[in-house]
Order: sequence, then structure tokens, then C-alpha cells
Amino acid sequence: MLFDTRLQSAQLISPGGHISTEPRINDRIRVNEVRLVGPAGEQVGIVRIEDALRLARESELDLVEVAPMARPPVAKLMDYGKFKYENAQKARESRRNQTNTVIKEMKLRPKIDSHDYETKKGHVVRFLKAGDKVKITIMFRGREQSRPELGFNLLRRLATDVEEFGFVESSPKQDGRNMLMVLGPHKRKTEARADQRAERDRRAEQRKADADAEQAEQLASREAAASEPSKRKRGPADNMDPDIDLG
Repeated sequence: MLFDTRLQSAQLISPGGHISTEPRINDRIRVNEVRLVGPAGEQVGIVRIEDALRLARESELDLVEVAPMARPPVAKLMDYGKFKYENAQKARESRRNQTNTVIKEMKLRPKIDSHDYETKKGHVVRFLKAGDKVKITIMFRGREQSRPELGFNLLRRLATDVEEFGFVESSPKQDGRNMLMVLGPHKRKTEARADQRAERDRRAEQRKADADAEQAEQLASREAAASEPSKRKRGPADNMDPDIDLG
């Protein structure tokens, strides 16, 4: 690693004219002295910038300004290329683990029948258990618009029925001919997915245990059958008096 190969990446102004968010390193640090931190995090103390740069060259490391607003600024000896790479890896992993919030929608009529209600309630529960938000829309038609309490009572009933899996994030409100309510899941999507994976693993283990038990039972039955003495079938001669002379 060369000491001066990192200068271009530490420019305060990028070629496009935008302000860089990268820290100043090496000769880009324009102060008389710094509070120096060693590569293992040890406190070296306040040293002249010339001495800090010399230590960086001797250690084949970079001098990186980590706290520019401190007085004096704090600089650390590190492998800046490795530091940037590890940070990029962490950021990539963090983005991979992030999940976008998905809002599902379920539409109901104010006078929905019991069977249809139970079916749609089941869908809402499934969405909430998966970690998704659910927007519930009550659609009014004709004279139903004059009775908004029907929609409000239906939404309140649904919220009560699914309170184990979600909560009312946005209270019922009228929106033209419709009434809306948003339910939020108790568990985040990452937690919900972890629970689903755990449940799948549990079911797979249970199926394997059941199969092993059935196989063991069949093997025991075969061994028991093999250990029993064989029974010879009785023939006509077995019923004859042994004292009878057949000659």
C-alpha cells in the first residue's frame, strides 16, 4: 500500500462540483496538530501534524480525520481502503436486510354476509401475520351513503377480531363514497418472516419425527412376528387315534 495513493479519494470537492462526504486523509488534513488515535484505538495524544503523518508513513497506514469539529481534530491511523470496503459491505448487508413496507388492501361492503366477512377477515389476518399493513375500504353505494355508522361499526368489529395480529394505525375516516382504515402488524416483516421460517422448520421436524416413529413401529412389528414360533397346519392324520393299526 502506498501512502499517497489515497489523496484523490479524499478530495473535499468532487470533480462534478459536489461536496464530498468522505473524511480528509493524509496531506489533506490542514491543521497544525491533531489528537492522534492509534490503529488499535489507543490514545497517543496531541501531536504535530508532521509527526502524525510520519507515523502513518512508517506504519504504512493512512492518517484519517475522524472528528474534524473537535479541538484539536481527532485523527486515527488506519488502512483507509480496508475501512471503506468494510463500511460498503456493512451498508450493502443493511440494504439487503431492509424490507419495503407493503400495504395490502381489502374491500368490504357495509352489509357483508357472515361467510364473506370470515373469508376476508382470514385474508387480513394472513397479511398482518406476514408483517404487512392492510388498508380496509368500506364501499358505500346508493342509500348506504346516508348510513356511515354501518361502515364504522364494521371496521370497529374487524379491528377487534384481528387485534391479536394488528392494531389500528389510522382510524376510520370518510373518503368520498368510501370509508378507510389502516391496520398495522404487531411484528415487523423481518420478524414475521423469521417466525414463518421457524414454523416451517418445526413442521418439517415434526413430519420427520412422525415418519421415524412409524418406521420404528413397523420394524418392531416385523421383529415380533419373526420371533413367534411357526404354527403348523393340522392335517387329517392329526385327528386319528394313534392306537389304530392301519395295516
